[in-house]
Amino acid sequence: MSVRRIGLAGAGWVTPHHLQAWQQLRGRAAVVAIADPNVEATRARAAEYGVPGVYPSVEAMLEREQLDAIDVATPRETHAPICRVAAGRGLAIICQKPLAPTFADAASLVADVGSRVRLMVHENWRFRPHYRRIAGWLREGRVGEIRTVMMTLFTSGLVADAAGRAPAIDRQPMFATLERLLVMEVLIHHVDTLRFLLGALTLEGAAIGRSCTLVRGEDRASMFLTTAAGAAVSLIGDFMAHGYPVAQRDRLEILGSTGAIVLEGERLRLLRGGQMEEDVALDLAANYEASYLAVLTHFLDRLDDGEAFETSPEDNLQTLRLVEQVYDIAKPRA
Repeated sequence: MSVRRIGLAGAGWVTPHHLQAWQQLRGRAAVVAIADPNVEATRARAAEYGVPGVYPSVEAMLEREQLDAIDVATPRETHAPICRVAAGRGLAIICQKPLAPTFADAASLVADVGSRVRLMVHENWRFRPHYRRIAGWLREGRVGEIRTVMMTLFTSGLVADAAGRAPAIDRQPMFATLERLLVMEVLIHHVDTLRFLLGALTLEGAAIGRSCTLVRGEDRASMFLTTAAGAAVSLIGDFMAHGYPVAQRDRLEILGSTGAIVLEGERLRLLRGGQMEEDVALDLAANYEASYLAVLTHFLDRLDDGEAFETSPEDNLQTLRLVEQVYDIAKPRA
């Protein structure tokens, strides 16, 4: 089988993770070109990862390069236009989440693309090895019937230092400008992961708020959801959580009728009958990188065998619908 030629749209902060993963897939695929209006950043990325083609726009890249697929890792407002252009060229597409800034825009894109080309959403959170392990435990019925689920993400990333700078903005400068911040940019991962683990979810209530003057969007959010079987699910995120580290670390508790699963820090535990049945040490940094490799491997596997993508546009629209509902019903508070 020939090596697939990949074009990368974007040269921003997330693209090293994409490029490192693609490098591990040598023999199956190769990134042959990068396109971004910031040509200086594009040249730097290309030089660092040995990519021969450098372009100031996706259009220029598609005009000159013979590609098999495009990896879209650009700002969210550019996703739909790029996907439409790529679909018009008949290219397979893997696009970073969210597909578009709103559910309506994403639904319109999915309808436009239809079955013309293969389109997969790059939603990598659920591909982290510890979440795959949890999914396996749940499939095996290790904790019985799920009763209550609590997931939190607390970080001090938007707590300003003495110089008035916030670590989360230093890491991702676009945080400062997003009107839809915490839910659409970060907690969307957690909503998707909960759907992956628990199945269909219904949003029962939500609240969002903004206290950080360094950003335009919400810096805290709470959601209450239910599963199809009636289990209660809470998801809470706060980026101005004093006393918490800057690093973003999920905490998850799944309480079942015969046991519990607890993800906290770098430990994943399965408890049954009051006893510790499994206690797994995690390397969260390694798992983060592994999720990028797993997503791109899945993309290539499904291109090879023609089977459905796990994070298909249709599946991802279910995540986006829940996210949109949060913004519809929650009113920001200071």
